[in-house]
Amino acid sequence: MPLIIGLTGSIASGKGAVSEILTGFGAIHGDADKIVHALYEPGKPAYYRIIEAFGNDIIQSDEFIDRKKLGAKVFGKPEAMKLLTSSIGNISEAIHDTILSWRNTLPENGIGVLEAVNLIEAGYSQWTDVTWLVGCDEKIALHRLMKRNNFSEEEAMQRIASQKSWQEREPASDLLIMNNESIAILTNKVTEEFNSLYDRYQNNKLEPSRYIEWQKNN
Repeated sequence: MPLIIGLTGSIASGKGAVSEILTGFGAIHGDADKIVHALYEPGKPAYYRIIEAFGNDIIQSDEFIDRKKLGAKVFGKPEAMKLLTSSIGNISEAIHDTILSWRNTLPENGIGVLEAVNLIEAGYSQWTDVTWLVGCDEKIALHRLMKRNNFSEEEAMQRIASQKSWQEREPASDLLIMNNESIAILTNKVTEEFNSLYDRYQNNKLEPSRYIEWQKNN
């Protein structure tokens, strides 16, 4: 069976950079955000539920939902986020279907990487072989987010505060990759860890994921 890596971490931690490194090794990549966005494209049931819940001002000129405006309405607001999640529909099913598709179509030595901010909390890790966590210091994440998204400090902090820290997620993870330094250092770390993981997987020496035990106790 192909190897499926679950990849998580808070916003601006460097999940995308790690994903790019892994795709360089031939992995197929699935971004949970994009899978979810496809569920509320114009014309789909979730599209109308979200507009009804959050208003017409989130509609762009091309009829797609403006995710930045939508994000501003829900980030840091648990009840609003809960309403959005219920409006979108069965997200877990869409994620599970993606992983099942990889299991059924990738070659025996294939690799799939599912990237998701809430990989652990939503239970997606139960469908992956390992859970990798990317972390960084909050000040670094703040700087990256302000620069990348052109956010004010308040906007960036709002998004960071809406997500769990790497310290909270670490007990459910098989590997913590700290990304406080350069892309070169990150690349070396990921390459070394991937080679070790793939060797264990190919030789049937992969340990049970820590997520399994964590899930039993949480």
